[in-house]
Amino acid sequence: MKILKFVVVNLIVFMSLIGCSDDNGTTKETEIPLNPLEYYQELNISYGDDANQVFDLYLPANRTEDTKTIILVHGGGWTTGDKSEMIDFKNSIRQDFPNTAIVNLNYRLANTTTSPYPMQINDISSVVNHLKTNQSKYTISNTIGFIGVSAGGHLALLWSYAHDTDNNVNMVCSIVGPTNFTDPEYLDPNPLMKPLIELFGIAPGTAFLEEISPYHQAKTSSPPTILFYGGNDPLIPTTQGTAMRDKLVSLGVTHQFTLYPDAGHGWIGLDLLDTYLKLKAFIETHL
Repeated sequence: MKILKFVVVNLIVFMSLIGCSDDNGTTKETEIPLNPLEYYQELNISYGDDANQVFDLYLPANRTEDTKTIILVHGGGWTTGDKSEMIDFKNSIRQDFPNTAIVNLNYRLANTTTSPYPMQINDISSVVNHLKTNQSKYTISNTIGFIGVSAGGHLALLWSYAHDTDNNVNMVCSIVGPTNFTDPEYLDPNPLMKPLIELFGIAPGTAFLEEISPYHQAKTSSPPTILFYGGNDPLIPTTQGTAMRDKLVSLGVTHQFTLYPDAGHGWIGLDLLDTYLKLKAFIETHL
């Protein structure tokens, strides 16, 4: 949907000013063992049989077994989108966190016959398991952080709250990500959102809606969380952010919440600069 893609376009405008892409469409040949003293990147690493089950890996020079990884999750309403939309996030992280590994992933896309859940959560699990299996080869730790946009924000929160069985996630960021599918705004959604919600099933039961909702999966042990929302978002009601904030308060989970009153499903200018500076500080503190 054009509106869903709008957030990604807006969010990368500022990022493109502070970093330049070094991707040239080529993939280095995998060498075993890799030299941890050298920077290494490998593009389109396959983790499944589907064409969308690939991710890009960026390993910093001089990495050690304490090197942490940030995983980027693109948006697109669970049905569209691509990791290329997160390239400018990757560039900014490489610039400001040169000792951090980065994974930029694609996941299988939903359609009218294939639900996004649990398929896309399973894809994130597969990527995390790949990193763990190859931990010695890559010379990284098991510690990870997430940055997700829109549907990617939902997936990042849900995986971090409900599927991180080994407590490897140190921080998670959601930018305009849905959080609570039992919200009355979603039970009787607007025409723009209704087809997307129906991807999870026509009139799904309350238990299922809670299972796929980060709001209902959060617990006292959930990782530090930073949230960003727009007050005039036509797709994501403000209550998706404020309710998630209040839930984290009640659980005592470290968090930060920002609402841009005049913004929609994406923003530019000073608001976007504010988002990046807050995210950068949050990563520095919690990853």
